[in-house]
Amino acid sequence: MSVTVRIDFVSDIVCPWCAVGLYALEEALRRLEGEVEAELHFQPFELNPHMPQAGQEIVEHLTEKYGITPEQVAANAEVLRQRGAAVGFEFRAGARQRTYNSFDAHRLLHWAELKHRAAALKHALLRAYFTHGENIADHDVLARLAIEAGLDGATAREILGSDRYAEEVRAQERRFTSLGISAVPSVILNNRHLLQGGQPPEMFERALRQVAGHAAA
Repeated sequence: MSVTVRIDFVSDIVCPWCAVGLYALEEALRRLEGEVEAELHFQPFELNPHMPQAGQEIVEHLTEKYGITPEQVAANAEVLRQRGAAVGFEFRAGARQRTYNSFDAHRLLHWAELKHRAAALKHALLRAYFTHGENIADHDVLARLAIEAGLDGATAREILGSDRYAEEVRAQERRFTSLGISAVPSVILNNRHLLQGGQPPEMFERALRQVAGHAAA
């Protein structure tokens, strides 16, 4: 008999390690099929909340923010490519030219969560940005991705053209910041157990099995 584990996946669309972490978590859940059933919730976090809508060239952004060289940016990109490939996610070389403001994408994800389509939209957003290099702040792109995720395109455009769900997203961001979350991905199991970073599937598998064991005891 499987045990249900609540998983809060705190992440940002423009965070590459969040893509690695999500795909690794999903691989762990596939391995635990029949043992663990996930109640997965996507929670918002903005790495760059003050990023303008037009974004910033990615190498310029990374060198400025982290104090690293363009060569280090390239080396990190190769590490990400390999880690992504290992869990079935494609970081296409040269696709990500800019980083963007992700707040509207988080508003759309909040709506998708209410419609039980958040996982589909999250996947679509990550692929659009990291695999195809699309602008995930652009409302036309976001509306198209909402349709791809099985959501209503007209409603998506209405949401994007308003401030709907803005306060809800900000409230969730404040909530997780108040809990001490300052880096992503942060994965919280049953509101108590925290894993951070783009962990491999084995780490998630071990943690989920332990938490499920405690819940069943």
